[in-house]
Amino acid sequence: MTDDHGEDRPDYDPTSPDLPEKEPPLRSTAPQSDYTMGQVGFGIVVFLVGVAITFGLPLLL
Repeated sequence: MTDDHGEDRPDYDPTSPDLPEKEPPLRSTAPQSDYTMGQVGFGIVVFLVGVAITFGLPLLL
């Protein structure tokens, strides 16, 4: 098993009731991750296109 830092952790088994000798691998989840301004801008563009399709097309028809 490889953690975020690239070190192998073969002694870590999350199903084992015994504590590992070393600390468990680090995890990162989306709400805790940093976003770049490019990712935020892309999300806004996708949102605006979705709103335009959802509300714009019915209004045109």
